Amino acid sequence: MTSAFGEPGNGPLAGVRVIDLTINVLGPVATQQLGDMGASVIKVEPPEGDPMRDNGPGRNPHMSVLYLNLNRNKRSIRLDLKDPAQREALLRLLGDADVLVHSMRANAAGRLGLDYPSLHARFPRLIYASAPGYSPDGPNRDRPAYDDVIQGESGVAGLVQASSGVPAYFPTVLADKLCGVYLASAIGMALYSRDRTGRGQDVQIPMFETMVSFNLLEHLWTSAFGAEGRPGYARALSKHRRPYATQDGYICLMAVNDAQWKRLFAALERPELATDARFATLMARTANIDALYEIVAHQITLRSTAHWHTRLDEADIPNAPMNTLADLPANPYLNDTGFFERYEHHSEGTLVRTAVPQRFSETPPAVRFGAPRLGEHNDEVLRALGYDNEAIRKMTGSAPATTNGANG
Repeated sequence: MTSAFGEPGNGPLAGVRVIDLTINVLGPVATQQLGDMGASVIKVEPPEGDPMRDNGPGRNPHMSVLYLNLNRNKRSIRLDLKDPAQREALLRLLGDADVLVHSMRANAAGRLGLDYPSLHARFPRLIYASAPGYSPDGPNRDRPAYDDVIQGESGVAGLVQASSGVPAYFPTVLADKLCGVYLASAIGMALYSRDRTGRGQDVQIPMFETMVSFNLLEHLWTSAFGAEGRPGYARALSKHRRPYATQDGYICLMAVNDAQWKRLFAALERPELATDARFATLMARTANIDALYEIVAHQITLRSTAHWHTRLDEADIPNAPMNTLADLPANPYLNDTGFFERYEHHSEGTLVRTAVPQRFSETPPAVRFGAPRLGEHNDEVLRALGYDNEAIRKMTGSAPATTNGANG
């Protein structure tokens, strides 16, 4: 019998088999990374599909551009896990799986018999992974959580308020995407551990605690010394820490050590600042960061973006002209490196995607195929699990297809 998971990729996770029960953004970010790295991923969707299928514009129903960007390198089957017969099909899949990733709350998973203790008893080598809103050890373990809520609760919106005066969410789904990256990384670590111990384990990335930890890496600041301290890294919170306005645009730059600041002061035609007691050392600059950034901002307004880009390059100061999102598709560097890829999707036609940015010299990741249509691989996967045509018809509500479309 052929494997339900299809042909493996060639990346560092080639041969790893993943069951993806996630929807929306966080979980699909994690499982897409696993797929990019060579894992064989089967996305098990509810009858109505992942809600992201309808979030945004698309050429065909249930194939929004946001869904396409979150679900490449996956195959899709549609199962109603509230139906015992269809839940049994999932359990058959788990018999050959290495990883299960889900986005259910713990009590919902328990009601379906898909909680970690139940599955670990039956599949002791299975890596069971999720990213709940809150730690399973606390009273919020079953509370729902979405990106905006976690951004606000974890301090992200407060950081924006501290630097700009107005609380606001970071203008991207920061918590979902970052926690998705953490989740994919943790799954890789759990797989490494299993190679040594032979046992699977429960992997959880609680969103709230993860984002608080992420935010406080630098912003814990003097609170690390106890009650007398206060959180908040002064340089990051300066109201002057922003792209600098030039005569005709904006430029981004950053100096860190004493030697870089000395070169920057010279490039700004203010060499005397290198011996100013307020700015001569890292500790002094941190204490006077607003005054320092205000001086830099004023000097930058005196020349064009191109002038400063050349001048700062000559001084070996990290810098770049500011891009808007609309600038990026035409960015010469990104186009020279082939970062934007035109490809033919098997149902959506010619599309553009971003390349996988990670690099592995021996096991390069790759985009093997585009995001699947809802339930596109039901027949193929269920046949590989031993279901006949009649069983497939009863389970999916339609006659099995005689052929499966190419997944390009």
